[in-house]
Amino acid sequence: MAQEEHIFRSKFPGVPVPDLTLPEFVLQDADKYADKVAVVDAVTGKSFTYAEVVRDTARFASALRTTAGLTKGGVVVVVLPNVAEYPVITLGIMAAGGVFSGANPAAHPLEIRKQVKDCEAAVIVTDASIYEKVKGHGVATPIIVVGEERVEGTMHWDDFLSTAQASGGVAASQDDLCALPYSSGTTGASKGVMLTHRNLVANLCSTLFAVDEELIGQVTTLGLMPFFHIYGITGICCATLRNKGKVVAMGRFELRSFLSALIAHEVNFAPIVPPIMLALVKNPIVDEFDLTQLKLRAVMTAAAPLAPELLSAFEKKFPGVQVQEAYGLTEHSCITLTHGDQMTENRVSKKNSVGFILPNLEVKFLDPETGKSLPANTPGELCVRSQCVMKGYYRKAAETGQTIDSDGWLHTGDVGYIDDDGDIFIIDRIKELIKHKGFQVAPAELEAILLTHPSVDDVAVVPLPDEEAGEIPAACVVKNPNAKVTEQDIMNYVASNVAAYKKVRVVQFVDAIPKSHSGKIMRRLIRDSMIKTLGGHPQIMSRL
Repeated sequence: MAQEEHIFRSKFPGVPVPDLTLPEFVLQDADKYADKVAVVDAVTGKSFTYAEVVRDTARFASALRTTAGLTKGGVVVVVLPNVAEYPVITLGIMAAGGVFSGANPAAHPLEIRKQVKDCEAAVIVTDASIYEKVKGHGVATPIIVVGEERVEGTMHWDDFLSTAQASGGVAASQDDLCALPYSSGTTGASKGVMLTHRNLVANLCSTLFAVDEELIGQVTTLGLMPFFHIYGITGICCATLRNKGKVVAMGRFELRSFLSALIAHEVNFAPIVPPIMLALVKNPIVDEFDLTQLKLRAVMTAAAPLAPELLSAFEKKFPGVQVQEAYGLTEHSCITLTHGDQMTENRVSKKNSVGFILPNLEVKFLDPETGKSLPANTPGELCVRSQCVMKGYYRKAAETGQTIDSDGWLHTGDVGYIDDDGDIFIIDRIKELIKHKGFQVAPAELEAILLTHPSVDDVAVVPLPDEEAGEIPAACVVKNPNAKVTEQDIMNYVASNVAAYKKVRVVQFVDAIPKSHSGKIMRRLIRDSMIKTLGGHPQIMSRL
């Protein structure tokens, strides 16, 4: 007898996905809003109207083809903070037939060079402050510098745009790659995630179905979440520009600047992460501001779990601000939302839920041991199937096969369940990523670095809970018998090889790393033991 397949779908009607590239979709009808500001830098005040976004997207695309020699499918690595030019750069790359690959400007130079080399970048876009990180990576790649400061030996943004020529566009289809973000995914070290125009257009169609027509052209969105991340560039920039709102770009978080930007730019919608919500609830700096001036109507959290206690505290302090949650991953973008649309009486999911399934998506939950699909209210690995599923990991067929099965299901590595009302709850992770301030940190990457230290015989990296950051990387280290290395030496060694958010914050020396019979590190046991052992240490207590 055939096993019943438990597949769950959205309770909302399906939505059409037009046959357009991402730039075409995002900038559709922009001429109707030609004089409206599309994006503004919260610090410098530099801005682009919709007419200027359309114009400079086309100019950048032309210059990439004619001056930089970018060919269809060529990758452009963008190493920038959130600046007003970022959406223009991204859409211009895609309009030129190229592939946008954002890199974290805070990353270690070795990490940036690894990404540049792995994707065989044809062009790099950066600014003067980051230039030292990207130069001399061993490849004669043209570098374009954005911002006021110029760098000798590079092409400045303004000069580069001036080389644009009136030329025909590039014939592109929705099956063409348009983005190559790097993610730790569900296994191991960072990998290029191949996303097509169809992947991103389909996801925007699914997520924007809930927008009230009366809000088109009316919403000002805070662009604080990193634009190099797919959440920032599509979920914030592209979604806002598609709905003809305004993006207020912020390069970094500082609480006073954050609150000043919210008030000065009359921000209505602020996608943030739980650590920022914590600061808004607990930091006395907030009391310096007249919160009655806020025009904020909603915040959205994603990238890290939102504690129920924090949600309640935020709602008490900001009673007029709706808290929304979203769940997704780089390999698919958004999968669930907690808030519906007017047709469904402003359907709101339960607290602790990450929301309901978006239109056009299928979801199922698998028993990790047997692989069988599970009925409602039964925890299992969440799998999703839709037009939004990535094409695969760049040049990593084996890893792709481990993540997308033969029937097209993307295995997220997250454990959850769906209740009888269609609300989804995420309760655990099969994958072992550490979520530090919304960033993903792969234990395997840090372990590989630590094992190159001459004094380290074995190591396991696990997450420890932290009120401010969500989780911090902690290392359990087995020293070789003659080593005189200290905990601080170990932390410094990691810090010299990775971005700041990946640094190991706690080190504990042990005699052996607990492992299963199959050799798998028993991370949960290690984590619980570290919390118990270190919990009484005053420095650790301040972090837990």
